[in-house]
Amino acid sequence: MISRGQRLTIWSLVWLSIITLSLPTVVVLGASFTAGNMIAFPPEGLSLRWYEKIALARDLRQAFFRSLIVAGVCTLVSIPVGTLAGLALSRFRLRFAGVIQVYLLLPFTIPLIGSGIGLMLVFGQWGVLGSLWPVGVACAVINLPFIVWSVSSSAVLLDPDLELAAQNCGAGRVQTFLYVTLPAVMPGVITGSLLMFILAMNEFLVSLLLTDARIVTLPVQIYNSIRSIITPDLAAVSVVFIVIALAAIWLLDRLVGLEIFLKSK
Repeated sequence: MISRGQRLTIWSLVWLSIITLSLPTVVVLGASFTAGNMIAFPPEGLSLRWYEKIALARDLRQAFFRSLIVAGVCTLVSIPVGTLAGLALSRFRLRFAGVIQVYLLLPFTIPLIGSGIGLMLVFGQWGVLGSLWPVGVACAVINLPFIVWSVSSSAVLLDPDLELAAQNCGAGRVQTFLYVTLPAVMPGVITGSLLMFILAMNEFLVSLLLTDARIVTLPVQIYNSIRSIITPDLAAVSVVFIVIALAAIWLLDRLVGLEIFLKSK
């Protein structure tokens, strides 16, 4: 049984962690509503002027839509590749399964700048730099392990007898996959897809290396702005990113459930 002192220590650490993690978000949120001309916390009065400014800023709006395109391409590429790879690693005995597992760890062991430069050289040789779709593909390549692991976690829970039963009833391999296997791993697919979308939306370094001044994404646009002066409109943009992340979490909870998501990690 936990003593009162131990309970007090545990809850103190929990609240300390919550406050530490939440404080930057609270500061940015407060600074975005300031009525002053400089970013400050506590805010100098309350105003929505900076949200109005970013809504009317053509460059920020275009950069935001470019980030949406990059995130969409990343998600569309990663769903079929990550789903099939996750199923293969969890359901079949592959000859080079160990090598593949090590390969999936490379994005976390190789510095992101190295991966970004390598992708930049590859796409440069192909002559496709200057478009948005290579940025989305690059984000998918770098973050692919997340959706692979997510699908693998769901596939482990799938009873193979269900697939055998479908085949015994006359279903072919494609029908079995579409009506039995895919619905069973759909929580992992949805979880991985939303995660890939958010990661691509927030990707900075790869976007910086693969874009030019004509097609900068929103993280790169923010970086270009803070090199001169940090103004409250950048805090408002950060709040927009936070709202998108919260919307993704809400959607994940509605479609899959946060408990399933946490178990898949």
